[in-house]
Amino acid sequence: MGYALTAKSQVTVPKAIRLHLGIVPGQEIQYQALPDGRAMIVAAKPAPSAKGKFTKWRGVGVQQRDTDAIMRETRGADWNRAKKS
Repeated sequence: MGYALTAKSQVTVPKAIRLHLGIVPGQEIQYQALPDGRAMIVAAKPAPSAKGKFTKWRGVGVQQRDTDAIMRETRGADWNRAKKS
């Protein structure tokens, strides 16, 4: 089955191919022209996993401090007082 280009020269990657390549919306892909006139599509980067999504932030936060102490430092001593009208 073939797929037509849109007016913007875009084509939809069929679901079976997306699943086979493991690509998700927004992920970068690359095309390679082959000498025999065909083209190859490959995933440029591995798909971000939900499990490792925040791995780069692990250990960045303030440790050994309770939330109240952090809030006082970032928002001031009266961060938890009710606002007076």
